[in-house]
Order: sequence, then C-alpha cells, then structure tokens
Amino acid sequence: MDLTGKQKRHLRGLGHSLSPVVALGKEGMTESVLRKARLELENHELIKVKVGDGCLDPTKEVAVWLATDLGAAVAQVIGHTVLLYKRRRKDPQIVLPKADKPVKAEKAPAPTEG
Repeated sequence: MDLTGKQKRHLRGLGHSLSPVVALGKEGMTESVLRKARLELENHELIKVKVGDGCLDPTKEVAVWLATDLGAAVAQVIGHTVLLYKRRRKDPQIVLPKADKPVKAEKAPAPTEG
C-alpha cells in the first residue's frame, strides 16, 4: 500500500496523540508481535508500534517487516516508534485525502523561423 505525502501528513496528524499499542522487546520481531499488530490494526486502522531499546532489529527494518506482513503502510518512522495504517475492510473510520492528480506538461510553442 503506497501513500502520498499528503496522506502521510494527514495520518501523522491523527497519530500524534496515539500511544503505542504494540511493543517489541529483546525477542524482536516475533509471530506474537505480528498477531497483536494485526488485531490492533483491524480495531483501530492507525497504530503506533514501539521498538524497545533491547530490540536488536533496526526500527526501519521492523517497519518494513510489519508493513509487508500485514499489508499495511508505514506513515512514519521516528526514533523507536513506527506509525502504521491499514484501512479497515468493514466500516472504515479514517478518510484519507485524495491523491494528487499528476500535472500534465504543457507543450512548448513551436519555434518560429525568421
């Protein structure tokens, strides 16, 4: 799932006041972390994941791993915190801004001889 810059900004604004609901410890990326993240995403659509100091996995790798396995999008990675978004199948609550339309390049006028 790819997000535009505008959509990421919107999600970061919504996620600012959230507390982490999933935490990784010294065990790192485990199946139980994945199950918990999947459940929380289904319930909330937007979650924060805290990567603890004891975790040996880099935060950016954790973000990619979770997003790939969960079919989610990474809205932000800051410090040891990852903000993940996945639209709920039934009754989605978060409405993302529309993706920007590509700007069509205008043709330059033909050079005139003379």
